[in-house]
Amino acid sequence: MLEVSGLSVAYGRHPVLHEVSLAVGDGGLCVILGANGAGKTTLINAIAGTVAASAGRITLAGADISRKPAHRRVALGMATVPQGRGLFPDMTVAENLELGAFAEPDRAAIGGRLERVLALFPRLGERRGQLAETMSGGEQQMLAIGRALMSGPSLLLLDEPSLGLSPALTLDLFRAIRRIVDGGISVLLVEQNARQSLKIGDFAYLIEGGRIVNAGPTAQFRSDHAIIDAYLGGRSG
Repeated sequence: MLEVSGLSVAYGRHPVLHEVSLAVGDGGLCVILGANGAGKTTLINAIAGTVAASAGRITLAGADISRKPAHRRVALGMATVPQGRGLFPDMTVAENLELGAFAEPDRAAIGGRLERVLALFPRLGERRGQLAETMSGGEQQMLAIGRALMSGPSLLLLDEPSLGLSPALTLDLFRAIRRIVDGGISVLLVEQNARQSLKIGDFAYLIEGGRIVNAGPTAQFRSDHAIIDAYLGGRSG
C-alpha cells in the first residue's frame, strides 16, 4: 500500500529525518514509536505532503507520489488526521463530515461512507447538529477520524489520536482504529501510548533522532526488554 524509501527532511539547515524507509501493507496497521522530538510528526507530514522532503521516494499503491501536492495525495486515497484534529470549530458535525467528502461527486458513495462512519462512531449521529467546538475532546477526535474516512481513503495517517483523552476514551478509540483496519483500510499510526498501539498494531518502527533504529512485528516489540523499559512503563514482575 505505502512504501517510503530514503526519506529525508530538513527545516532550513537543521535535518530532522535521515533516510527513513518503511512500508505499510494492504489492510495493515503500522505503528511509529519514538520520544518527543524524534521526528514522528515530521514523518507523517512529509508522507501527507504538507512538509517538503529533501530526498526520498514515496509510493502509494504503486504510484510515485513523492512530488505530488497534498490534495493530490488525498485524491489518490490518502487521508490524514493531524495533531490538533484540524476541525472547523464553528461548523456542525454534519457539515464537517460533508466537507470530508467534498471531492466525491457520487451522492450514493457519500451516503454509504456516512453510514459506515456513523456505525463506527454512533455518538456522531447523535450530535449531527452540534457545533464541533462544543464537543468533548473524545467526540472531536471521533469527528476528525470520521471526516477523514469520508474521503474514502485506502490509507489513513493518524498523528497522536489519543492525545488528551481519558484512559476509557483511549481504549474506545483504539478499538475503533482496529475496526477501521479490519474493514480494509491501511493505517499508519503515530502514538505516544505505546502499550495500547502495540496491542492493536501489526508492525512497528522505532524512530530516534530522525532515524529508524528498530522494526518488526508488534509482538516482537512487546517482548523487547529495552522497549518495555523505555516506552511501556517498565516491566511488571
